[in-house]
Amino acid sequence: MAITRLLVANRGEIALRIVRAARQQGIESVLAASAADRDSLAAREADRVVVIGPPPARRSYLDAKLIVHAAKATGCDALHPGYGFLSERAHLARLCDEEGIIFVGPRAETIDAVGDKLAARRLAAAAGVPMVPGTAALADAEAAVAAAETLGYPVVTSASAGGGGRGMVVAFDAAQLTAGFTQASAEAQEAFGDGTLFLERYIQTARHVEVQTLGDGRGTVIQFGERDCSIQRRYQKMVEESPAAILPEDLRQALHAAAVALLAGIGYRNAGTVEFLYDVERRCFYFIEVNARIQVEHPVSEMVTGRDLIGLQLAIAGDGAALPVTQRDVVVAGHAIEVRVIAEDPDRGFAPSPGRITRWRPPSGPGIRLDTAMHEGAVVSPFYDSMIAKLIVHGADRADAVARLGDALAAFEIGGIPTNLSLLRAIACHPDFVANRFDTRWLERTVLPVYSARKVS
Repeated sequence: MAITRLLVANRGEIALRIVRAARQQGIESVLAASAADRDSLAAREADRVVVIGPPPARRSYLDAKLIVHAAKATGCDALHPGYGFLSERAHLARLCDEEGIIFVGPRAETIDAVGDKLAARRLAAAAGVPMVPGTAALADAEAAVAAAETLGYPVVTSASAGGGGRGMVVAFDAAQLTAGFTQASAEAQEAFGDGTLFLERYIQTARHVEVQTLGDGRGTVIQFGERDCSIQRRYQKMVEESPAAILPEDLRQALHAAAVALLAGIGYRNAGTVEFLYDVERRCFYFIEVNARIQVEHPVSEMVTGRDLIGLQLAIAGDGAALPVTQRDVVVAGHAIEVRVIAEDPDRGFAPSPGRITRWRPPSGPGIRLDTAMHEGAVVSPFYDSMIAKLIVHGADRADAVARLGDALAAFEIGGIPTNLSLLRAIACHPDFVANRFDTRWLERTVLPVYSARKVS
């Protein structure tokens, strides 16, 4: 069944991105917006807007029944959840199924299967995908210490129910593990409603590499290359690029094959990302998790493949037929880098900085793309995530892309609120970044101490 009217159940740049992708396919869009977003850029471009509740997300974007009701009331035959909010909640997918609404994403049972990290590890093991040595669920800190003696230190706690750095504590000895376990479990409980933790051996010199995929739900999965997302602060990604220039070609092919095998084995449907750690010293990779949704950083994959991943999502969900592209059609060309522009103040402990944007002068030109819903006069709301734009550049190779990124960041002007632009500029011109010489802890270990000290001096 072809999609004719789509409820966009999200906000900001991803909502605008989905609205525009729907328009290109002749699909009418209805934006489900909170009261805070009723006059947003996405609301202006959507064919229709329905206000689903007040600004707090728990009373609007996080209310699955309310969102599905909005879809039914406006005659939508499909719903796209974007990323974040309810995008990986099987409950939303089930409600859509019950109401005869096409959910633009994986099946509910698939979301359940990969949403629990321990269950996902079992699936990866069954598919023969390499994994970081780890444990089953742990009852308490005492059990964790006993398991760590077998695994060997350092170890890291992981929350079974979710990621994003919640519930993660690195321990180099039993004292650190004992002290951090209860805190990590409480953090996971608060974030995911489940405090279950397990342990993994901590890879000290690692790159975070992930594979972008699309599946037809019947066993065919294709990949759109990999992304290197190693520049992180508190396990939150700040810079992403494609391809991962550090990978030897044989390992790149093996990484792609592992991701495809894992998802094909469970009949994966729609967009998904399989995440890995690349051990730089041992030159091997390990499975981390599956993200059953489109990712924030999907534009870098679009830039190097020339494929519209949101459009492909809609095509797969709409007709339920075979993928409209084959693996042979997907060719990676050049190099792309994305940075997340965030309304936060690095000089005040990265505190969010909501407020009105009084100056907005984004860069433009060949090889530059900006995904944003901001403009001069727009208000950054205090109710939601503080990312306000994604700046993406494309070059003939990594060196070309890095140079273009530096130029684009230098030209970007935002006034009225503090942002992280100065930190992004410091990253882009750092010799380690230019030389592709960093790991997942590089930013916190090398850049942030120097960046913070500049104010003191």
